Amino acid sequence: MINDVYVQIPVLENDRFILREIYKEKDTKELLKVYSDDKSVPFFNSDNCNGDDFSYKTMEEMEDAIEFWDFSYKHKYFVRWAIELKQKQEVIGTIELFHRRAEDYFDNCAILRLDLRSDYETEADIENILYMIIPKVKELFGSQRIATKAVSSAGSRILALKKAGFCLSEEYLTGHDGIKYDSYYIRKV
Repeated sequence: MINDVYVQIPVLENDRFILREIYKEKDTKELLKVYSDDKSVPFFNSDNCNGDDFSYKTMEEMEDAIEFWDFSYKHKYFVRWAIELKQKQEVIGTIELFHRRAEDYFDNCAILRLDLRSDYETEADIENILYMIIPKVKELFGSQRIATKAVSSAGSRILALKKAGFCLSEEYLTGHDGIKYDSYYIRKV
């Protein structure tokens, strides 16, 4: 089933959330609430993203980001899901995954980026989302490990990661431009 994720984005769900394809026409307004949330932006992983800090203030900027995510999916760079709160049928963030090939410690590793609106940046919600995606990483991406960034100020995120079996890596992730990035948590899948 590896690479079928690039044929059709699978829908994953539990009792609280649905992970599904992002629809520009439907999701732009709600995603702008996430990416314009000044409390959330510092927790977003913009490592190796050519200067994009994922802080968007206009509908046009959000639409451009969604178009780039769609382009990247079509070229098999990464998959980005909308995170929809089932009860309210409201998008409260996105989650991105891709299988990384590199000449550093994070080779053959799935990299996860989790962007949530600040009112959902809670230990319980993060844990809930992680437990939806972690069991699918090997099947969807062929990765043996999964890594994600959590800066030291992301206390709830770090607690959720530790509960889900992640450990802070002492290794740096080396970007395509040679920049070394820290604060990555990793676990086997």
